[in-house]
Amino acid sequence: MPRRILLQTTILPEPDNWHIGRFSRLRDHLASLEGVVVTARDRQAPPGQTDPVLGGLDRADFDQLWLFAVDEGDGLNGEECAAIGRFRQAGGGLMVTRDHMDLGVSVCTLGGVGAAHYFHSKNPDPDDSRNCRDDPDTPNIDWPNYHSGANGDVQAVELVGAPHPLFAGVTRLPAHPHEGAVGAPPDDPSARVIARGVSKATRRPFNIAVAFEASRDGGRALAQSTFHHYCDYNLDPRDGCPSFVSEPPGDGIIRDPGAQAEALRYFENLARWLSG
Repeated sequence: MPRRILLQTTILPEPDNWHIGRFSRLRDHLASLEGVVVTARDRQAPPGQTDPVLGGLDRADFDQLWLFAVDEGDGLNGEECAAIGRFRQAGGGLMVTRDHMDLGVSVCTLGGVGAAHYFHSKNPDPDDSRNCRDDPDTPNIDWPNYHSGANGDVQAVELVGAPHPLFAGVTRLPAHPHEGAVGAPPDDPSARVIARGVSKATRRPFNIAVAFEASRDGGRALAQSTFHHYCDYNLDPRDGCPSFVSEPPGDGIIRDPGAQAEALRYFENLARWLSG
């Protein structure tokens, strides 16, 4: 049986935004893998209304949902969150990623995995020492915003605890000037932090990925600090970005093809691991 993966953003198809077309390298690489069928889409219902695919996810023929929360708070409604919860409870694999401050804050209402995402206005990091602005170059973005490097550059990944299969053959990921914050919910024994980065601005460590093993709550899941680990612009900045991105890009990932190969390996590992 093929693995059916849904790549889904939480915004309408807006050309000057992080729409699903800006994840085309991820889409194409997953689709090239044997036994993998990929559907890539933006939401089609306006905020407040229920998207037909997200709202019926538990009845759809998908094995995995990779959710890119690129909204400013209105990306998911209660009916959609409930359907995603039932999808995972039935054994579906789930990857949920967001970005800095309150970008993607609608995922807070997702059961289980939502609790792993910390934002500025909701579900702040319980470790108050980390609730501070880290990126000094973008003053309009408040915490959390960890500076792992320029878009187009590469960051080293520190594995936490026993090496996780997601990082087999992977020591680096694409960098981003202001990553969000994730952590393992203390009341969920299935969750643990598996990877950290270090801010290039403050040398402060921050969590990159939280893995949830399969449990009575459902299938495997991953909470990740930023969708920029998956984005075309970060895999090759020559692919372009929305007009509101103000930071100059780097070129580390262009100069070192092995770094992009590691990112693609990470995508493969994730597709395999989420399937059990």
